[in-house]
Amino acid sequence: MLKRLSTSIAGILLLLVFFVLVMLNNQLLGSVRLDLTENQVYSLSEGSKQVLKELDEPVHLYFFFSDKASKGMTSLRNYANRVESLLEEYRSASGGKIVLHKVDPEPFSEAEDEANRFGLTAATLGSAGDAIYLGLAARNAFDDEKVIGFFDPQQESFLEYEISKLIYQLSDPKDVKVTVITDLQVQGGQNPMTGRFDPAWTSITQLQQLYDVQVLGSDISQVPEDTDVLLLVHPKAFSDALLLSIDQYALGGGKLMAFVDPHHESDPMGAMGGANSSSLDKLFTAWGVQFDAGNVVLDAATGLDIRTQSGVTRHMGFLGLGREQLDSKDVVTSGLELLNGASFGHFTPPTGPSLKWHPLLTSSRSTSLMDNMTYAMTRDAKQLSSGFVDANQSYVLAARLSGRANSAFDALPEGSEPQELLASGELNVILVGDTDLLTDRFWVSQSNFFGQTIFTPFANNGDFLTNAVENLGGSNALISIRSRGTFSRPFEVVQALTVKAEQAFRDQEQLLQQQLDETEQALAQLQGQRSDSGALVLDAQQQEALEDFMQKKIEIRKALREVRHQLDKDIERLGSWLKLINIAVMPILLVLLLGLLARLMRKKAGEVKHG
Repeated sequence: MLKRLSTSIAGILLLLVFFVLVMLNNQLLGSVRLDLTENQVYSLSEGSKQVLKELDEPVHLYFFFSDKASKGMTSLRNYANRVESLLEEYRSASGGKIVLHKVDPEPFSEAEDEANRFGLTAATLGSAGDAIYLGLAARNAFDDEKVIGFFDPQQESFLEYEISKLIYQLSDPKDVKVTVITDLQVQGGQNPMTGRFDPAWTSITQLQQLYDVQVLGSDISQVPEDTDVLLLVHPKAFSDALLLSIDQYALGGGKLMAFVDPHHESDPMGAMGGANSSSLDKLFTAWGVQFDAGNVVLDAATGLDIRTQSGVTRHMGFLGLGREQLDSKDVVTSGLELLNGASFGHFTPPTGPSLKWHPLLTSSRSTSLMDNMTYAMTRDAKQLSSGFVDANQSYVLAARLSGRANSAFDALPEGSEPQELLASGELNVILVGDTDLLTDRFWVSQSNFFGQTIFTPFANNGDFLTNAVENLGGSNALISIRSRGTFSRPFEVVQALTVKAEQAFRDQEQLLQQQLDETEQALAQLQGQRSDSGALVLDAQQQEALEDFMQKKIEIRKALREVRHQLDKDIERLGSWLKLINIAVMPILLVLLLGLLARLMRKKAGEVKHG
């Protein structure tokens, strides 16, 4: 009796201790997190924490998710939980500056009206056709608003970046000022070869629609002080005073994107004397980067087909870079399908430990280098392939450069305004080894629509430029946020079993489909027997055969649907069993094993005590 009483008291005490520990955990350890996932997908990166740290005013986040309407959509609900967990991390790490509101926009409710007012995207999913919301709206203290219309599960690796970018834009809502320094006619002008007026480059026009863009020539000596992003397009013969200003701007925390080229062939006047090259050798040398402005990369695998007088020919100097040549893990190039350019040059990465090098565009391995002067003088694309020798080497055509670098100047150039020189600083630079990719002929086509010129893109060159400026226009903390891991982990065993199950049912499905085709063919032959008046002429035996065929067709269709249903059912059963083993059975076995181990240890301790 006493033993039973003591056991009951011990159980009650253990229960009390459990509740006390839970309360202490909530009070004292509520902010403590331990993320044991492979890529720390539930944790914020240092860049996101820095964005939150720089918040001056509270930001309200409104997370809209159709919880009730998405019943049964397991995959979508799992991803919504992933988004919600990450938003909770933002709230927890913000020190009270992030206020999170969770809203279920049920049909015909005020919450749905609010989601529509914010401009969120309603996706129609499922057989019921209900509108499903999975988006985020944000508002700062000045009533500025930003939204993520719908969280696409396919873009999960950039989930943290998109949320951090939204918060940063509300914390620093001023327009991004973009300064373009170039001597090319990017804003349009009279073509000296044809005498006609050329329109502005569409890539620059797109930027002007999104940002505050100022285009300047190389005759200036200073980068404007209010510049947020500096674009250098085909920099040739820049003065030392301008190079100094660019150097100090970049080392002082400015964001720079430079387009250099061994041969800019879209400028008819510049190419008349041979190769039309550009570079920033003085700055590149100080930053530890090398750009080969004397050679053009020829690529047999990505060369574009062009139309010539003799037919269609592959041009190894005109490259069409597909997904394999674009970095899918960087926000600038992720999601892009194709980039077209001409006469690319290549970069050699820095060797210093203080600099980080991240390639964005690369060639294939079926490449060769050609002297830019020879390339410029070659008029027939077939001649490029005649002397082609495969080097079996991939070249970097565009890259990010970040980290601490030295200045290219140890003294002020003659004629420069007095100023204090930065000997070193932190770089945030994107380098591109081609300028032709910005011109219209490589990515947009023109058509006339009732007197209005319509530009239709056939490549993602404009998206590449816009993405880069958008990314550079953020803070250093935002730029540092890279692609993160994905939350979902596929059950590989289930996938293997799925393939096996599909194969088992596929033969039966094909047999039924063959029988169905034969039956429909026989029906067509019978129904084709018509008289001159168009009426169907069948005797009693044929009429009976027709009815049999019709019944057989119905039965085969029913069997075919049953096969497909059984396939889905078996696959789902396989997955459920394996998930049960991983989620429930294995933890139970682990607890039993630990209990057995504890019992053995107590038994051994008792034997030692009595011994």
